[in-house]
Amino acid sequence: MAKHQFQTEANQMLQLMIHSLYSNKEIFIRELVSNGSDALDKLNMLVLTDEKYKDVAFNPRIDIVANKEAKTLTIKDSGIGMNEEDLMNNLGTIAKSGTKAFLENLSGDQKKDSNLIGQFGVGFYACFMVAHKVEVTTKKAGEEQAFLWTSAGDGEFDIENTTMDGHGTQIVMHLNDDEEEFLEVYRIDSIVKKYSNHIPFPIFMDKEKHIPAVKDDEGKEELEPSRTDITNEQINRANALWTMAKKDVTDDEYKDFYSSIAHSSEDPLMWMHNKAEGAVEYTTLFYVPSKAPMDLYRVDYQTGIKLYINRVFITDDEKELMPTYLRFLRGVIDSKDLPLNVSREILQSNAVMAKIKNASVKKVLSELAKMSKKKPEDYKKFYAEFGNVLKEGLYNDFANREKILELLQFNTINSSEKVMIEDFVKNVDETKKEIYYITGKSSLSLLKSSPSLERFKSRNIDVLVLNEEVDTIIFPMVTEYKEYKLVNVADAKFEESEEEKKAEEEVAKTYEGLAKEFKDTLGEAVKSVETTSELVDSPVAIKIDKADPAYQMAQMMKQMGQDTGAAEPAPILMINPKHELIMKLKDSADQNLIADAAHVLLDQAKLFDGQELSDTADFISRLNRIISKAL
Repeated sequence: MAKHQFQTEANQMLQLMIHSLYSNKEIFIRELVSNGSDALDKLNMLVLTDEKYKDVAFNPRIDIVANKEAKTLTIKDSGIGMNEEDLMNNLGTIAKSGTKAFLENLSGDQKKDSNLIGQFGVGFYACFMVAHKVEVTTKKAGEEQAFLWTSAGDGEFDIENTTMDGHGTQIVMHLNDDEEEFLEVYRIDSIVKKYSNHIPFPIFMDKEKHIPAVKDDEGKEELEPSRTDITNEQINRANALWTMAKKDVTDDEYKDFYSSIAHSSEDPLMWMHNKAEGAVEYTTLFYVPSKAPMDLYRVDYQTGIKLYINRVFITDDEKELMPTYLRFLRGVIDSKDLPLNVSREILQSNAVMAKIKNASVKKVLSELAKMSKKKPEDYKKFYAEFGNVLKEGLYNDFANREKILELLQFNTINSSEKVMIEDFVKNVDETKKEIYYITGKSSLSLLKSSPSLERFKSRNIDVLVLNEEVDTIIFPMVTEYKEYKLVNVADAKFEESEEEKKAEEEVAKTYEGLAKEFKDTLGEAVKSVETTSELVDSPVAIKIDKADPAYQMAQMMKQMGQDTGAAEPAPILMINPKHELIMKLKDSADQNLIADAAHVLLDQAKLFDGQELSDTADFISRLNRIISKAL
């Protein structure tokens, strides 16, 4: 069987790359600056390691020159430069990367220490997105002859001899008429700061600087008129703080960097700087803000993590970099090992990113745990801002559920201060190993007074009180912590003797009549009316029959993050036969009083459960009638 090679139509391939590869035109500046950075890094490496280049002057810089009159944008570097062969290989051959070839020839340590960026050999052609003609003047370090490469991006190019002072590469782009925005200093400046602020070499550009008029001491007579000077300024930082050793970075420098990426005037609560080496190499620098971002609970929130590849900015719009429950973090992830698509705009999901993400999550949770123990006041501030967001991790990060639980602070019925679960379990009955909790959308004080807690209070059993809306969704899914089971108070069961069971049955028979009257009065508003021995101080309480198919369906939809708006199944009304009010109603012959009391007591139980009344006016009217009869 004969083998054949695919045929390539070079012009069509080039047009496809120019017009389809990149989604954002401004990327061309990033690509050309990155190429310039690679050229400088190559020369730096050769000057240090190759005798042939030991006498070559290394004065690294990248210059950007905008000429509005000529409608040209020039990007030049003082790097390694190219000869005719390099031009043919690198610019005359699509998808052949000189940087990739250079990397392949480096030793392990040299490759590790390099900051080379390019890998696909296509970035240069991004300039044809904005230019109808491109001229590349270049001279290789250590050689005498310079060359001029010219192309209109139509599949053809010219190479001719020329002259050039010094070594390096100069790219002159003749911009299209509708691309003049890339001649504006502020636009270029913003693009460089966005993508190339942290490459290791300085980028210079001419900027206008207004010099105000000089006046006399009285401020009246103008001694020198105002003027505009042109100054050549460095427009990038040329350093990446996260690449430095922690011992070499001051607290003020960390705070300053936070201010630049978070756009906040407030200091962060803490930061975490970590460099991982081994099979996967990466650096992370995460900050915990002192205040919650405005969009923290918006579905379209802006992630605070910026992704860099070798110091070159890739994206800050990738929500898979860190889990959503850590979306309050600000900072950077930088790695040489992350795979990108050809345009270097999109992160490809793979095992490398998964490893970085998993390790970073564990690091963040670990540092938060340290803060909770060593700096409890700072942690209290953190939890007030981000506690509810952190809880979301219980829902979607099963692997770290235990660690997240240990970071949460809980209200309890026996404590005036919030407690951590590690401290709470110290007082849990070691024979039952059950952690009881109650959830509700009502206020903390009201939930603590819930009739459902009375049997626990009477037994001196502490209970977690979870009164945030997120708690009602998340905690039913959390079933255990270490060897302890988490049990809703409604599902808690206490052992009863046979005598106690028999006594309850007798009481139930005694109150069958009142229970039936209540049920007849309330109708479909309740599923049933039953006596209970679980109440102590309250006359009534309500509970939901969890075996009810409607309840099970509603819970399943909540766990799936969907709210159907369907009504909850009717509750069971529990009456306390030991309460004076219930006793008097049992012996009452006033049917109207019993009817009013049944409705008022049901509404009372609903209020304790954090529900809103469907008819407040009816509740008030019935309550007033009961009071009138009592007076």
